[in-house]
Amino acid sequence: MAWIGTGHMGLPMARNLLKAGHSLHVYNRTTEKAEPLRGEGAVICQTAGEAAAEADLLFLMLTKGETVREVLSGEEGILAKLRPEAVVVNMSTIGPEEAKEFARITGEAGGIYVDAPVSGSVGPAVQAQLVILAGGDSEAVEACRPYFDKLGKATIHFGDVGAGSSAKLAINLLLGVVAQGVGEALLFGETAGLDRELVLQMISESAVSTKLFEGKKEMYVKEEYPSAFMISLVAKDLGLVADAAHSYGIRLPLAEAAKETYAAADHSGKGALDMAAVWLQLKEVKGDK
Repeated sequence: MAWIGTGHMGLPMARNLLKAGHSLHVYNRTTEKAEPLRGEGAVICQTAGEAAAEADLLFLMLTKGETVREVLSGEEGILAKLRPEAVVVNMSTIGPEEAKEFARITGEAGGIYVDAPVSGSVGPAVQAQLVILAGGDSEAVEACRPYFDKLGKATIHFGDVGAGSSAKLAINLLLGVVAQGVGEALLFGETAGLDRELVLQMISESAVSTKLFEGKKEMYVKEEYPSAFMISLVAKDLGLVADAAHSYGIRLPLAEAAKETYAAADHSGKGALDMAAVWLQLKEVKGDK
């Protein structure tokens, strides 16, 4: 088995497979980020192709479609070394059309592609409480389910390749809009002279409290935003939502507004902060309109 990508999400996910007793050949473009897994039994590879050559099942957890394409392609890429009928499980957040393209080129190389992004951030990744959003051939998804069960609490099979990516964009659209809504409520409350902590208490006690809000509440209290889901990644995902919505011929006003806010927050230097810090961006621009 191979694991490609050991960033904020990939590292704890790979670690959970190792803890479950699976052997892993691991590759990350920045080798140092994969090194923590060496002491836990992983074999660290120098190229993605080297990892692929040793595996019938490969997991990818990367930041964007361009990176996935780079890792798949080239002389030292996965597809150049792919074993016949090996299964490539892409858990990265990408657009549905990108997923279909990657499925096509994986099939041409003799492999099977499964689209399986996840709902959940770093905490659920560490705790193996992610929700896997799968798209692809039913038999391939079922073959992957025992491994998914070591990474998450549930697997939802939405349909063919691309459906998993569409589901991921749908849930991240909602996350982005909800976090912006909290930020706007805080901005409105504070501007009206309300105590921020009392506003937070009110939200907690209300019908609109969410797991997302409860998980971020202390960030608003302490005004510290250690990243579980970076603003830069939310901005990227909302850009993918906008592209997909355009192709579908639909308009999503809340998603469009959130996309602008997160993109502005990213461009103003907040990209590495948690998505909860979007309210800092709202505060900064409150007098501009």
